[in-house]
Amino acid sequence: MITDVPGVLVGHHERVGDGWATGTTVVLVPAGAVGAVDQRGGAPGTRETNLLEPENLVQHVNAICLSGGSAYGLAAADGVMRWLAERNLGIPVGTQPHEVVPIVPAAVLFDLPRGDWGNRPDASFGYAACEAAAGGPVPLGTVGAGAGAKAGSLKGGIGTASERVGEFTVGVVAAVNAAGEAVDLSTGRAFAADHEVDGEFGVRWPDRPGDVETKAAGLNTTIGVVAVDAALSKAEARRLAVAAQDGLARAVRPAHTMFDGDTVFALATGDRELPGGAGPVAAARRAMVLDTLCSAAARVFGRAMVHGVLSATSAGDMRAYRDVWPEALA
Repeated sequence: MITDVPGVLVGHHERVGDGWATGTTVVLVPAGAVGAVDQRGGAPGTRETNLLEPENLVQHVNAICLSGGSAYGLAAADGVMRWLAERNLGIPVGTQPHEVVPIVPAAVLFDLPRGDWGNRPDASFGYAACEAAAGGPVPLGTVGAGAGAKAGSLKGGIGTASERVGEFTVGVVAAVNAAGEAVDLSTGRAFAADHEVDGEFGVRWPDRPGDVETKAAGLNTTIGVVAVDAALSKAEARRLAVAAQDGLARAVRPAHTMFDGDTVFALATGDRELPGGAGPVAAARRAMVLDTLCSAAARVFGRAMVHGVLSATSAGDMRAYRDVWPEALA
């Protein structure tokens, strides 16, 4: 899970039922982390992403906020900022401990039609997700930002995965809400199934068509975070986010459409140094190690998206994978 990366905590808050199907997921890094972002697709909803560009001043972030509610859901980040400010976590801008500005980039997915109009995350969702944040196992499926998520014709949700790359750990959490399909509806096999590690999905791919109504794509967006315990610059962290988007493209078809605002954040906690030194040989060695981390980011993001679909449970009229192919998860 993404929490296999030391110092990374995840919390969810959601409401499902009684006219609600939405929520917020927060990735907390209390000690701070170098942040970056890669955004693709034609319908993004984001906050504080310009500051993550390598040429800009701010280097470290305190949290990433992923939320449902379309642009309204960006308000959840206000609650994350309040939670961090109460703990004096942020960029110091004064002489007193409480004089800080928490840095909380955010992205939202479109789930407005899946609940009653007006039922969407606000600042209380972000604050509650922070209160729930912890290391260890991350709840999956119809939770947090995945509560109202939809992946093509099936219910989407929150997924997570990780991989060891030498001495480093790469982890991902993703809210799968894609316009494209994440599963071959003629066989029930996830498109990113080939990246499975040691039978982690626990599925016997059914190899039969699913009884599911194929619906026209609406406004969607898959959002997520890739984290690593390496010490990276902002530019290097962005390469990690760019590579993770490749994993997204492997997991859904089509990806990065005009109706998605696919956004991936990267966090580098800095616990472990990449090979250093001066000269072209040292630079090449560092680039090679970074390349292995990027390759892992793509694989792990794809795996996380499979977990998000397989772990989802139905909400409203959205049928989950486990409802369409129940024998696969038996």
